[in-house]
Amino acid sequence: MSHQESPILFSRLGQEIASPIIVDLMARALANPNLLSLAAGFTDNVTLPRELVRRYATELTQEGLANEPLQYGHNQGRQRLRELSCKAIATHPGEKVQAFDPSSMFITNGSQQALYLSIQAICDPGDIVLVEEPSYFVCLEMLKGLGLRPLGIPCDDTGGVLADGLAERLKQLDAAGQRSKVKAIYLVSYFCNPSSRSLSASEKRSVARVLLDAGYQIPVIEDAAYRELYFDAPHPAPSIISMPEFDPFPKLYLGTYTKPFATGLKIGYGYCTHSEWRDKILCIKGHQDFGSAHFTQAIIERVLDAGHYSGHLSGVQKHYARKAQILDRTLHESDLKDVGWNWATPKGGLILWLRAPTGTDLRMESNFCQGCIERGVLYVPGDLCFSSGKPWHCARLSSGALPEDKLREAAELFVAQALHQK
Repeated sequence: MSHQESPILFSRLGQEIASPIIVDLMARALANPNLLSLAAGFTDNVTLPRELVRRYATELTQEGLANEPLQYGHNQGRQRLRELSCKAIATHPGEKVQAFDPSSMFITNGSQQALYLSIQAICDPGDIVLVEEPSYFVCLEMLKGLGLRPLGIPCDDTGGVLADGLAERLKQLDAAGQRSKVKAIYLVSYFCNPSSRSLSASEKRSVARVLLDAGYQIPVIEDAAYRELYFDAPHPAPSIISMPEFDPFPKLYLGTYTKPFATGLKIGYGYCTHSEWRDKILCIKGHQDFGSAHFTQAIIERVLDAGHYSGHLSGVQKHYARKAQILDRTLHESDLKDVGWNWATPKGGLILWLRAPTGTDLRMESNFCQGCIERGVLYVPGDLCFSSGKPWHCARLSSGALPEDKLREAAELFVAQALHQK
């Protein structure tokens, strides 16, 4: 016997919220084993640190441990893991060791949670967050889901920030009486998802200068989720934490152990220089989960403490460099360049960003995208990565998840559709 569900009066958020596109893309990739996904940014199963996790999971379940890892932990995260994470950031080029204090670090369920909490703490519906063009489409969806307005910073065709364009954008906001609505700026500084480029130190300085000159002393959020996944060498620009030009700003640096170590452990972190902002973030986190999983934190802490992380990371970097080369070479060996497609060879990360000839429609509902799916390959339409939903002629391909032979096959299927529809 069936019955009709009683209606629920949903909140504004409940009425307007929709499932993120990334969830749909991941579901498609998992549900259809014959669909080759260049979309979801999964890591490669062969890079997962099974032996390290097995070793320390076994150690951590022994009796008599002083700090029981199967019990609840501290809302801010394990003290030793925060100390080791600060040291890890400080090893990158240009960083100032003395700039990093474990008391400013907090551990989260991946860096995505840190981003969500930080935005919740400072933004109300209708507020504006400045973003690069293109930017991380999951962040754009999150902002819109919270009733916020992501607003693009003018960038060149490679994704480079245009300082004059940013200055003009701020003038436009002032003229429209929107200054008080601008609550933060979000930068994906290292091997950006989706453009794969990194911000230079001079670009960062120009952003700080333009914001200060215009009187926009707003929180600066720097997403460094892919920073450790460089191929030949780390990107030389220091983080905003170590750059004196950003001293006047509230700053949040986001990092993670999901992409470089193990996605399934879901451990990331935020480093926040503004004590009141950090406290508010932790208050919200306390309401959500009062602390990320203690056990998975302890595993990563042991790996770092024993000195095994750098060796694992070196292998991961080589692996993803090879896969990026396969994807890049397969595209180069085709006729895509000859018919007007362009892309830059990535120096790190898991993403390759393509631009088709102007006027090409690569959106999810386009004939091109549907043709790719029919051929058996999936990608992320680039319009999702722009705050305005335009342009439509870009595509984001991920080299992370597929085995090398399947990666080559997927790239060939994508090329076949592109040449078919030229």
